[in-house]
Amino acid sequence: MKRYLAKGVKRGLMAGALFSAMLAGPVLAQTAGTADPAAKPKTAQQTKMAECNVEAKGKKGDEYKGFMSQCLKAKPMTSQERMASCSKQGAGRKGDDYKNFVSTCMKAG
Repeated sequence: MKRYLAKGVKRGLMAGALFSAMLAGPVLAQTAGTADPAAKPKTAQQTKMAECNVEAKGKKGDEYKGFMSQCLKAKPMTSQERMASCSKQGAGRKGDDYKNFVSTCMKAG
Protein backbone atom coordinates (compact mmCIF):
# COMPACT_ATOMS: atom_id res chain seq x y z
CA MET A 1 0.00 0.00 0.00
CA LYS A 2 2.85 2.38 0.78
CA ARG A 3 4.32 1.88 -2.68
CA TYR A 4 1.03 2.66 -4.29
CA LEU A 5 0.68 5.87 -2.28
CA ALA A 6 4.29 6.85 -2.97
CA LYS A 7 3.78 6.48 -6.74
CA GLY A 8 0.58 8.50 -6.55
CA VAL A 9 2.28 11.29 -4.66
CA LYS A 10 5.18 11.32 -7.10
CA ARG A 11 2.82 11.50 -10.06
CA GLY A 12 0.87 14.26 -8.36
CA LEU A 13 4.02 16.25 -7.72
CA MET A 14 5.26 15.75 -11.26
CA ALA A 15 1.90 16.74 -12.70
CA GLY A 16 1.84 19.83 -10.47
CA ALA A 17 5.35 20.79 -11.51
CA LEU A 18 4.49 20.31 -15.17
CA PHE A 19 1.33 22.37 -14.81
CA SER A 20 3.27 25.16 -13.04
CA ALA A 21 5.88 25.18 -15.78
CA MET A 22 3.18 25.42 -18.43
CA LEU A 23 1.67 28.43 -16.68
CA ALA A 24 4.97 30.15 -15.96
CA GLY A 25 6.38 29.72 -19.47
CA PRO A 26 4.30 32.41 -21.23
CA VAL A 27 4.64 34.80 -18.29
CA LEU A 28 8.43 34.49 -18.29
CA ALA A 29 8.58 34.82 -22.06
CA GLN A 30 6.47 37.97 -21.94
CA THR A 31 8.56 39.45 -19.14
CA ALA A 32 11.78 38.68 -21.00
CA GLY A 33 10.46 40.49 -24.07
CA THR A 34 9.75 43.68 -22.15
CA ALA A 35 13.07 43.67 -20.30
CA ASP A 36 15.00 44.71 -23.43
CA PRO A 37 14.21 48.39 -24.11
CA ALA A 38 16.38 48.32 -27.24
CA ALA A 39 13.89 45.99 -28.92
CA LYS A 40 11.39 48.82 -29.45
CA PRO A 41 12.70 52.34 -30.02
CA LYS A 42 10.85 55.07 -28.16
CA THR A 43 8.46 57.23 -30.11
CA ALA A 44 9.02 60.98 -30.31
CA GLN A 45 6.19 61.52 -27.82
CA GLN A 46 7.71 59.06 -25.34
CA THR A 47 11.10 60.73 -25.65
CA LYS A 48 9.59 64.18 -25.16
CA MET A 49 7.58 62.95 -22.16
CA ALA A 50 10.74 61.55 -20.56
CA GLU A 51 12.65 64.80 -21.14
CA CYS A 52 9.83 66.91 -19.70
CA ASN A 53 9.58 64.59 -16.70
CA VAL A 54 13.29 65.09 -15.95
CA GLU A 55 12.84 68.87 -16.14
CA ALA A 56 9.77 68.69 -13.84
CA LYS A 57 11.74 67.11 -11.01
CA GLY A 58 10.65 68.56 -7.67
CA LYS A 59 7.29 69.84 -8.91
CA LYS A 60 4.11 68.30 -7.47
CA GLY A 61 0.36 68.40 -7.99
CA ASP A 62 -1.06 71.20 -10.11
CA GLU A 63 2.37 72.74 -10.62
CA TYR A 64 3.60 69.45 -12.13
CA LYS A 65 0.52 69.06 -14.33
CA GLY A 66 0.77 72.63 -15.61
CA PHE A 67 4.48 72.31 -16.33
CA MET A 68 4.06 69.00 -18.15
CA SER A 69 1.21 70.41 -20.22
CA GLN A 70 3.28 73.42 -21.31
CA CYS A 71 6.40 71.33 -21.88
CA LEU A 72 4.61 68.78 -24.06
CA LYS A 73 2.89 71.51 -26.08
CA ALA A 74 6.16 73.34 -26.70
CA LYS A 75 7.29 73.29 -30.28
CA PRO A 76 10.79 72.04 -30.99
CA MET A 77 13.44 74.63 -31.74
CA THR A 78 14.53 75.21 -35.29
CA SER A 79 18.18 74.50 -36.04
CA GLN A 80 18.92 78.25 -36.00
CA GLU A 81 17.27 78.66 -32.59
CA ARG A 82 19.17 75.62 -31.28
CA MET A 83 22.46 77.01 -32.63
CA ALA A 84 21.82 80.37 -30.93
CA SER A 85 20.96 78.65 -27.64
CA CYS A 86 24.04 76.41 -27.76
CA SER A 87 26.21 79.37 -28.66
CA LYS A 88 24.95 81.31 -25.62
CA GLN A 89 25.54 78.32 -23.36
CA GLY A 90 29.08 77.92 -24.72
CA ALA A 91 30.01 81.54 -24.08
CA GLY A 92 33.45 81.80 -22.50
CA ARG A 93 34.81 78.69 -24.18
CA LYS A 94 37.45 79.00 -26.87
CA GLY A 95 38.68 77.03 -29.88
CA ASP A 96 38.20 73.29 -29.93
CA ASP A 97 36.49 73.32 -26.53
CA TYR A 98 33.79 75.66 -27.92
CA LYS A 99 33.39 73.64 -31.12
CA ASN A 100 33.08 70.36 -29.21
CA PHE A 101 30.57 71.86 -26.77
CA VAL A 102 28.38 73.32 -29.53
CA SER A 103 28.55 70.08 -31.52
CA THR A 104 27.46 68.03 -28.52
CA CYS A 105 24.76 70.56 -27.66
CA MET A 106 23.36 70.53 -31.20
CA LYS A 107 23.22 66.72 -31.24
CA ALA A 108 21.47 66.62 -27.86
CA GLY A 109 18.83 69.16 -28.82
